[in-house]
Amino acid sequence: MSTQKHSSFPLLLLIQAFVFLFINTNASSAAGDFDNVGLKRFIISVRRPEDVKQEQSKQWYESLLAPLTTVVNKAGGEEGVEIPRLLHSYSDVLSGFSARLTENELDDMSKMDWYVNAIPDPAYKLHTTHSPEFLGLIHPAGGGLLNASKQGEGIIIGLLDTGITADHPSFSDHGLPPPPPKWKGRCNYGKPLCNYKLIGARSFITGEPDNALPVDQEGHGTHTASTAAGAAVSNASALGNAAGTAVGMAARAHIAAYKVCSDDLCFGSDILAGMDAAIEDGVDVLSISLGGGSPLYFYEDPMAISTFTAMSKGIFVSASAGNDGPGMETVVNDAPWILTVAASTMDRRIVADVMLGNGKVLKGESLNQSKDFPATNMLPLIFPGGNGDEITAACDEDSLAGFDVRGKVVVCQRGINGRVMKGSVVKEAGGAAMILINTENSGYTTFADPHVLPASHVSHEDGLKILEYINSTRTPTASIAFGGTELKTPFSPSIADFSSRGPSKVSPGILKPDITGPGVSVLAAWPELEPATKNPNFNIISGTSMSCPHLSGIAALIKAAHPDWSPAAVKSAMLTTADVVDHGGNPISNEKRQPADHYALGAGHVNPEKALNPGLVYNLKKEDYISYFCGLGYSESMISVIVKQEVNCSKVGSIKEAELNYPSFSAELRVGETLILKRVLTNVGEECHHYWADIDEPEGVMVTVKPNNLTFEKVNDQKEFSIILKRSEKSLKMAKGYLKWVSESHLVRSPILISFKQ
Repeated sequence: MSTQKHSSFPLLLLIQAFVFLFINTNASSAAGDFDNVGLKRFIISVRRPEDVKQEQSKQWYESLLAPLTTVVNKAGGEEGVEIPRLLHSYSDVLSGFSARLTENELDDMSKMDWYVNAIPDPAYKLHTTHSPEFLGLIHPAGGGLLNASKQGEGIIIGLLDTGITADHPSFSDHGLPPPPPKWKGRCNYGKPLCNYKLIGARSFITGEPDNALPVDQEGHGTHTASTAAGAAVSNASALGNAAGTAVGMAARAHIAAYKVCSDDLCFGSDILAGMDAAIEDGVDVLSISLGGGSPLYFYEDPMAISTFTAMSKGIFVSASAGNDGPGMETVVNDAPWILTVAASTMDRRIVADVMLGNGKVLKGESLNQSKDFPATNMLPLIFPGGNGDEITAACDEDSLAGFDVRGKVVVCQRGINGRVMKGSVVKEAGGAAMILINTENSGYTTFADPHVLPASHVSHEDGLKILEYINSTRTPTASIAFGGTELKTPFSPSIADFSSRGPSKVSPGILKPDITGPGVSVLAAWPELEPATKNPNFNIISGTSMSCPHLSGIAALIKAAHPDWSPAAVKSAMLTTADVVDHGGNPISNEKRQPADHYALGAGHVNPEKALNPGLVYNLKKEDYISYFCGLGYSESMISVIVKQEVNCSKVGSIKEAELNYPSFSAELRVGETLILKRVLTNVGEECHHYWADIDEPEGVMVTVKPNNLTFEKVNDQKEFSIILKRSEKSLKMAKGYLKWVSESHLVRSPILISFKQ
């Protein structure tokens, strides 16, 4: 991704990574910002002595670092500047601090009585006019769910991101009440930019002063904040497309922005500092659209450690699953106390159809509608990559130098460089237009990109038809017909090609991702003014970064309607009511229009209206996770790093991953093996309500539920049941099914995923 800053919207639109958004990369083994003098960044867990009170922690940490040798950075001048060692001290998310240390200093520190653990500071990457209606939050007939759920009023959503553009109308507080009394945070922008909508805005970038303004120079944080809880803004569009009223999922919720990323880079130590402040400030929901590589253990993952503290204090955490799909085992932010969100499409496209000289018309997309490019303008069509050179096929930089593309429609394949950047290469070489064709892995997932010339993005299947046509004639021609915004497109929702897939590497016995929501071509607020009209800007971008705040906002709706529900109950409500069929009534598909498996889809596509009234929930407490950690085989000292208390596994016992009271089932079975899993359901619906079990058996597995009928006399009544899984086939590798608890008014569905072992 380019890290260059741009001062105008058209230039900003050239940055391809904002559309195929913020791809995860593995965390660096030991991130450092002063490697030239041997210093690296570490996050240190400690045992604080009883005589050191929490409010004295920072001074104690400073005393631990005081004996270290002074290091001077001379890169900035001959005299040099002393490099500060302490980065952040933590109160809630971690018993410890982050600091710059040499490897030898860390080795010496590890021998101290107070030392517990050290994690190399990981580097993370940054991972809506129509989506509220698409999700059923606004009914065409009027009224609707937004009002029924209080539109999130009184709920505070904290976003760990790139900051926020405070003066955007999406953050107007018109008609909003003040934040609840529990709010303890502050907003560095000051009035009037700080208001009853934007109640918190701070920066936690290392080296910035405490009063620094969290200016959003990337656009990402502004986009995600408005998606989650933006105020209604009429006449919103991007380059005139997808026009309508832009509004966040929880339009009356409050926003607290914590800047922890800059230049598309986020250090774990800064994220922990932002999380620490958010917990102290009193947020109800945390929305985290960023991620890094997935460590082997949760106690090595700053995101997992800090969000566990948040969950323990009743804060709901939603995070993006990652953009490294469709490969398996690519999911991140996969701890069971986090809602891990995949990305899927909506039923909207910005029409840019390809017209071939043989009369065929193929569906495509482009945000730039190029209205001065008539569809009747049939031009010569060329595919420079027909020579088999992958670099040329991708229209990478300087790859078209040996081809005459002047005045022609140029075909480019996905891959190597950014999608919008390919158009820049074509335009620079003299091409008149571009057709962008998908690879086989990308399938049918296309994007409404802000191309710099007339362009169309088509599916892999249609791309093959275009190449076949080029090879069938000596004089191939093509044009592009731009048709504006089209709604109610088929195969919606479907899983996007980039959306990361399970299983989790850290805990494969917990099904991840959990759920999916809109993450393709999402329109939301953008920092800079629209250059032609000087009106507030909106932009269309894609990624699990976009699906995550949708779910964060929906969590705020549920919290507003059910303030006494735990984070686990809110998650269960979403998962057990999720849709598993698309708007055409067919199983939700993946990027190849095949039924999406559980590792892509999770429990299904979020259905906010049903989630508000799920009937039953699978609940969890902090203590349940301790038994789960013991079952993972973690040492008691490493478990204490996560749970912030002493642990004795012999007392609390241990459970297998699949035995956690989770609203999904994921397990391994050998031939002839029988597995019994217990679960507890809590009634959050009507009194005197009866449910019966309905099973969609995974192929090759016999499933029995005991008891198969449950009656709940009162609200909050709990009932235990067992699900018995027995493998009956030898040839299968994996199978999926569902357990449904059905009543006269509710359907509580849990996915079942069985992996087969020899």
